[in-house]
Amino acid sequence: MEEWLRKTFRIAEWLPNYNSHKFGGDLTAGLTTGVMFIPQGMAYAVIAGVPPIYGLYAGVIPLLIYPLLGTSKNLSIGPVAIDMLIVAAGVSLLAEPNTDRYITLTILLTMMAGGMQLLMGSMRLGSILNIFSRPVIAGFTLAAPIIIAFSQVNNLLGINIPQTQYVFVIIEEMLLQFDEIHWQTFMWGGGAILLLAIMRYVKPVFPSSVIILIGSLVLSWGIGAEKLGIQLVSDIPSGLPSFALPEINFNNMRELLPTALTLALVQFMSVASLGQTFAKRHNYIIDANHELVALGASNFLGSLFKSIPVSGSFSRSAASEQANVQTPLANIITSVVIIATLLFLTPIFYFLPMPILAAIIIVSALNLIDIGEFKFLYKTKRSEGLIAIFTALSTLLIGIQEGILLGVIASMIYMFYHYSRPNVAELGIIPGTRLFKNLDRNPEAKPINGVMILRVDASFSFVNADFFRDYIIEKSRKRNQSTRYVIIDGSTINSLDTTAIDKIKSMVGTLKNWDIELYIAGLKGPVRDVVDKSGLREFLGSDHFYRDPHEAVSHILELIDEEDKSSRLADYKDVIG
Repeated sequence: MEEWLRKTFRIAEWLPNYNSHKFGGDLTAGLTTGVMFIPQGMAYAVIAGVPPIYGLYAGVIPLLIYPLLGTSKNLSIGPVAIDMLIVAAGVSLLAEPNTDRYITLTILLTMMAGGMQLLMGSMRLGSILNIFSRPVIAGFTLAAPIIIAFSQVNNLLGINIPQTQYVFVIIEEMLLQFDEIHWQTFMWGGGAILLLAIMRYVKPVFPSSVIILIGSLVLSWGIGAEKLGIQLVSDIPSGLPSFALPEINFNNMRELLPTALTLALVQFMSVASLGQTFAKRHNYIIDANHELVALGASNFLGSLFKSIPVSGSFSRSAASEQANVQTPLANIITSVVIIATLLFLTPIFYFLPMPILAAIIIVSALNLIDIGEFKFLYKTKRSEGLIAIFTALSTLLIGIQEGILLGVIASMIYMFYHYSRPNVAELGIIPGTRLFKNLDRNPEAKPINGVMILRVDASFSFVNADFFRDYIIEKSRKRNQSTRYVIIDGSTINSLDTTAIDKIKSMVGTLKNWDIELYIAGLKGPVRDVVDKSGLREFLGSDHFYRDPHEAVSHILELIDEEDKSSRLADYKDVIG
């Protein structure tokens, strides 16, 4: 029991060695991220389609739970813009944003996503849940900020646009309602965007969003912005979130299931990638499965106290790192800041203009766009760059969940295509060695006359069995006049299935019709086991299997010498030295 508690509650690993030096770093980091959390939490709640107060509720229980279980020292937990976009895309199909039903469904979605993460982490599925390849993530994180930014057009321009994830619908509505734009609202929002952009280069002491937030509150209160037609946040309830079970309705859960699964996986990928980045930078190890458990517990238990979904925030984690964070305790200090805000400061936010929140959201979202990632993918591997572009366009044109799904499908199709047509290299001997290397990549490699040596750079399975068979037969047919023996270097074959066994037997028959013998060399132990159990060794002959290409070539040259009364083997030995 004690061992289970120690492995589950990772706080036991670092708390015994905690000291005042570490507390100093955590205090600075916690206060820094706490100040950042207030405007970001409120703004991201608006993206999700719930009142701003729910963004602050997400800073209470989840931030107290994660330090007990989490393995990342640097991760700052809380609402994240992209997660909120997924929430809005899924829940808005079932209810009108900012209504009681919508809020209820959002809290239920938080519980479902947390429950899935807990289950997946407990089953140690972290290593097999990486279905979102780098191109898919890159494509989604290009499209998502654009959708987020356009979703705030109504608050930025003071016009009434229906909640939608489709950018072109928003643009159409914006053009139709151009005459109804409230220009004073736009001046507030546009001015805030301009100031936030300038502050990126000025680098003030305090976070720029906090400065804009405080400045707009003072100005709004001082000039009476509400009288000018500027929409304000208005009344925000004071006090901590109370315990309440989300309304469990199986019809709602069934309808929310795709969104919950998407959210759970996207959050896990975000936390895992962020955690790995900081762990590598600071030389420690995180447990992906336990991160799933920690994130799931934070969401599940947070939903009992009205929290919206939380995961790892890149901007707040980076700020925490710069503030010399030492342990996950910094999240608890951030939570204390949010609790104090909920208890004492919520009346102040009555005067917060909605265009200011819109400006903070738009700038934060657009900062997520990384064109350099697209350039890297396209330059390194063009196919992956194209998958990223396809995912981005699918997300923008078809929808968020649909775009992610299509991106994953495109990645899988490419992966299967790649596996079905892998590289097959023709090998030659490197003079002075017993090494056989790719003739196309090693000019010094010399082919063995009458012997074709092929290396298969993949597992041999039903996915590529036809390709291998047809490739080897076609290659042998083209060289039929000069090739008498074919050797397959199986050192790179990690697995062999029954379909591949059948194709090899078929290939052997075809080659024999052309008086060509097939040999196999370098098979690994597990692959040799399959060869023996399937009867392939008996079918081909035990003298057709060798430990490496060198032994196979030596045997074949010995046979040639016996048949042709030549000295090919001696010449070969002279070459290898």
